[in-house]
Amino acid sequence: MKSFSSRLLIAALAVVLGSVLAKSQTAADAPPPPPMHGHEFGMGGEGRMMGFFASQLNLTDDQKTQMHALMHTAHPAMKPLIEQQHQIDQQLRQYVEGTYNDTKVRALAAQKSQIEIELTVAQTKLHSQLYQLLTADQQSQLKELEASHEARMQERGNQAPPPPPEQ
Repeated sequence: MKSFSSRLLIAALAVVLGSVLAKSQTAADAPPPPPMHGHEFGMGGEGRMMGFFASQLNLTDDQKTQMHALMHTAHPAMKPLIEQQHQIDQQLRQYVEGTYNDTKVRALAAQKSQIEIELTVAQTKLHSQLYQLLTADQQSQLKELEASHEARMQERGNQAPPPPPEQ
């Protein structure tokens, strides 16, 4: 289960990273907006998540700036991989909606797995760099947050599914 939670954390951080970097790319020439109580990284769901981490871990302004710079630096390597992954997903849809071709689907799946490997390596490297910016206390707090999240996910997974609606 630890592997699942690690993947979930990586996926969540990847979403945050992608959104932060996409926003920073589109507003590259604009001056940064004024801080909004921990929501410096955007106002979407991902911005709230980063704001949540910033407030829960009590990140300093310097840490937030360094994290933003690291994410901005990682963006050029990750963006084309995410775009390739999206293109492959679109290509795979044609075999869902049209005529299925096992050989072509397997070839696309192999390409996608290679992209996922590269994304996992890049994301893990970035997450390691972000983690190293945290103090020992913040690292402990993050581990506690992850354990709490994992426990909630475990609890949800152990719940019986709701009964089917009566007709």
